[in-house]
Amino acid sequence: MILKAFKEKSNQKYVNKLLSQRKTVVNNDKVKSVAVLLNAQEFNDFEAFRTFFKELDLHSPKQKVIAFTLDKNLTSSQWDIYFSPKDFGWKGKINTIDLQTFIDEEYDVLISYYKQELLPLNLITAASKANLKVGLSRNDERLYDLIIDVPTKNIGVFKKEFKKYLQILNKL
Repeated sequence: MILKAFKEKSNQKYVNKLLSQRKTVVNNDKVKSVAVLLNAQEFNDFEAFRTFFKELDLHSPKQKVIAFTLDKNLTSSQWDIYFSPKDFGWKGKINTIDLQTFIDEEYDVLISYYKQELLPLNLITAASKANLKVGLSRNDERLYDLIIDVPTKNIGVFKKEFKKYLQILNKL
C-alpha cells in the first residue's frame, strides 16, 4: 500500500515534469490522423468515434482508439489497445510496447475523452506526441490545447463542438 502511494507520487512528478517542459505549438496542417483515449468506466462506445471520423472524412489508417480499464480480466478486442494500472512502472515508465508505441506516434489530434481524474490517463495525455490535444476535464488545464467541457454521455454535443473548433482552426 505504501509502495503504491510512492509509485503514484513518482508518476505524478513525471507528469508535472512533462507538462512544465511542454511547448504548445499547433501547426496549420489539416487533420489526417486522430487518436482517442477513453476511460472504459465512463464511456465505452468506441464505435461512436469511428463513425464520427467517417463523418469528418478522415479515412487515414492512423486512427486509434485506446481504453483505460480497472478491470484486470478484460479480454475485449473492441479497442485497438487497452491498458490498466499494471502497465505503468515508476517515474512514468510504460511497461507495454503497444502503449509506448501509441505515445510515440505523432498524431494530428489526441482526444482525451474522460472526465474522471486518473493519473494513468493524464500520464498518457501528457506524454503523447500529438500536435493538438483536446480534452473534457478542467482539472489540469495544462494537459490540453483545447477543452470542450461536456459530460462524457453527451457525445453528440462533443462531436458538434469538436467539428466546429476544427473548422475555426482550419484543420478540416
